[in-house]
Amino acid sequence: MNIENEVTLGIIGLGYVGLPLAVEFGKTISTIGFDINKHRVDELLSGQDHTLECTEKELSEAEFLSYTSTLSELSKCNVYIVTVPTPIDEHKQPDLTPLIKASEALGSVINEGNIIIYESTVYPGATEEVCIPVVEQVSGLKFNTDFYAGYSPERINPGDKAHRVTNILKVTSGSTPEVAEFVDQLYKSIIIAGTHKASSIKVAEAAKVIENTQRDVNIALINELSIIFNKLGIDTLEVLEAAGTKWNFLPFRPGLVGGHCIGVDPYYLTHKAQSVGYHPEMILAGRRLNDGMGHYVVSQLVKKMLKNRIHVEGANVLVMGLTFKENCPDLRNTKVVDIVSELKEYNINVDIVDPWCSSEEAQHEYGLPLCQNPKLNHYDAIIVAVAHNEFRYMGAEKIRALGKEKHVLYDLKYILAKESVDMRL
Repeated sequence: MNIENEVTLGIIGLGYVGLPLAVEFGKTISTIGFDINKHRVDELLSGQDHTLECTEKELSEAEFLSYTSTLSELSKCNVYIVTVPTPIDEHKQPDLTPLIKASEALGSVINEGNIIIYESTVYPGATEEVCIPVVEQVSGLKFNTDFYAGYSPERINPGDKAHRVTNILKVTSGSTPEVAEFVDQLYKSIIIAGTHKASSIKVAEAAKVIENTQRDVNIALINELSIIFNKLGIDTLEVLEAAGTKWNFLPFRPGLVGGHCIGVDPYYLTHKAQSVGYHPEMILAGRRLNDGMGHYVVSQLVKKMLKNRIHVEGANVLVMGLTFKENCPDLRNTKVVDIVSELKEYNINVDIVDPWCSSEEAQHEYGLPLCQNPKLNHYDAIIVAVAHNEFRYMGAEKIRALGKEKHVLYDLKYILAKESVDMRL
């Protein structure tokens, strides 16, 4: 199959992962971007992207890209890439519902000879054990005889304008050697950084899920060190800067671990491990520690307020930032909500300010209203929870102006000088 002349590509899911991919392929290959959210499709047709991953100019450059929310339109395609989310449920178990529904949808439109490539993060084996049987059942086609599969894990970093889809090396794989080569060549047509062809779909799945598991465990270690150093009266950042003078010291920082990847992916791996009779110790310990950081932050703040003779119940606290990371509107799995929830347990009045996220989305996803104009001299405590550039530019003086004469300024992100704040993580 000639990639530029014979491939008609369907991208399933036009979020943070799917849209940048669709835009790049749409510059050279006939591409149909599909999303079940008609409002999202209408937005993109108007040349706008609320995720801010693609500019209006970048959208316009994809001359071979069209958008639709009509499933039957995908029957024109012969290669599909699935980029739907893979969240966890309230019990921290993998929720494969979006992936299964996408597989059902594809099963209703694929034809013989078609290839389905999955990018969604899963545990090793999920593509062939969960997704493919769904496609077979709905389509009536036989895997590796009538249709084929590939897996190429997404490596999108929301809000990162330096590491884009084209300059991040891509892992690829396929269900047969021939399909693996085709999938590799397909991605090579847009990935400037190159590709790494894995020996199997399971290897590619495992590679993706451990990327973020490794980061999660490392951050958990630094979070634990931060707790220890706090008890010892030592500034964590100063310790990390000193240790960082050694050439092979890894530059991790303590903090909240949220988002659609690092705080989620490890649970996919631990779920699979437990299904084969192994109970992961280190991974789950790291998860417990990172998931508990919201509680730890608030407990430290409350202790400081009491020490400073600030009445806690009924206090006014400003939380600066709600998104899961800086300079990005992504609210998925943000752990700032844990801080807000914990503050409310003390009957504290919480205002949240975030110049990056949508008020409507914050209300819809978490039931949290955003404060548009925080009052001067109003807050008993201020928590800098996200390192947005707007907060950096404000500096300590303007941030402190929002607090009462006696207040606590807690900098979780190290964006302010040590001497200008009362607490750092």
